[in-house]
Amino acid sequence: MKALLNTGSTIYEGQFAKGGEKYSEGYMKECALCWISPLDFEEMGCPEKVKVTSMDGTHTVAVYTRCTDRVMCGNIFMPRAIWSNVVIDPHTFSTGSPIYKGSPVDIEPTDEEVLTAEDIVLKVYAGGK
Repeated sequence: MKALLNTGSTIYEGQFAKGGEKYSEGYMKECALCWISPLDFEEMGCPEKVKVTSMDGTHTVAVYTRCTDRVMCGNIFMPRAIWSNVVIDPHTFSTGSPIYKGSPVDIEPTDEEVLTAEDIVLKVYAGGK
């Protein structure tokens, strides 16, 4: 399913991040999430996890789902954290900041493991396995 990815801070994401707990289980539970509208969630079969893929297909991340009416159909929300950063377009268009709102992505149900923040750093950014 195609969707527009919007990211942003949440109160709890900020609490964990500013408190130095980016490798904690609480941070993962708060940030390794994809918020989906009830209609889109139902259409996808009410998955526990989804794979979010950048439109060019080069970057993908598995995250847990949260069904909520706080998101409009055709849109998803992910807290601004390492999981959403994997699929955000890194180009800044000379602004110095990537586009955190309205990035086109594909989402689909998955059984893939949701990686910890540390595992994402090692696998995606450090070239580890």
